[in-house]
Amino acid sequence: MRMKAKSLSIVALLAIVPGLALAKDKVVHFPFENAVIAATQSGKLDGTVKFYLAGSTPSGHVEVVSDYLLVTRRTNAFGKNDQKACDWALQSALIAMQEGAKEAGVNALVDIVSDFGSEYRDSTNYECHVGTLMAEVSLKIKRAKVQP
Repeated sequence: MRMKAKSLSIVALLAIVPGLALAKDKVVHFPFENAVIAATQSGKLDGTVKFYLAGSTPSGHVEVVSDYLLVTRRTNAFGKNDQKACDWALQSALIAMQEGAKEAGVNALVDIVSDFGSEYRDSTNYECHVGTLMAEVSLKIKRAKVQP
C-alpha cells in the first residue's frame, strides 16, 4: 500500500511539473520609470546615463552613435507578483545598458522599445513576458551623446 501511494505521488508530480515549466507566458506592460527610480534609489544606477523610451526625446543636441542593440534579461518569477519580477528583470537590463553606455562613451540610451519579435513602442511603459517560472524583458536601444 505504501509503495502504491509513493508511486501515485510521483506520477502526480510528473504530471504537474511539465505543466508549470511549459506554462504559457503572459504579456504585461508596466511603467518604465518605476524601475529606473527604484534602481537609482538603490544605487544600481548612478544617473550618469539617461534612458528615453521611443516617443520621449531628450532636450538638446542628440547624436546617435549606434544603431539598435538588443538587451535581454530574465529573472526568476516563481512566487513573485508579475510587476516585481518584471521590474527586477528590467533593472538588470538597465544596469547592463548603463555599463555598455559608459564603455561606449555615451550618456543616453534613446528610442528604447520592447522587442520580442515585434516591437512594442510606448513613451511610458515597457513590455514583459512572464510565466510561472521566468520573467523576461527584451529591449532594443540606440546609444547616443546628448549635449544641452
